[in-house]
Amino acid sequence: MKLYQNLGGSSGVRAFEFDTDKIIVQFSDLSVYEYTSSSAGSSNLAAMKRLASQGSGLNSFINTNVKFKYSRKIS
Repeated sequence: MKLYQNLGGSSGVRAFEFDTDKIIVQFSDLSVYEYTSSSAGSSNLAAMKRLASQGSGLNSFINTNVKFKYSRKIS
């Protein structure tokens, strides 16, 4: 996984990885969730990938738009 840049300094996201149809997010409590286009929607998935790459806004976006729309909890 790639460490999240956390440019705002207070994100609950620790790390992430993504490919074409999913993003896996590790939060600061070390829980890991997978979001897919099927579970969260393709436009939300695209936004999550963009925010993850930018290093800012991902935690807020998840909490506001897709908090419980994960496909599975990995750990």
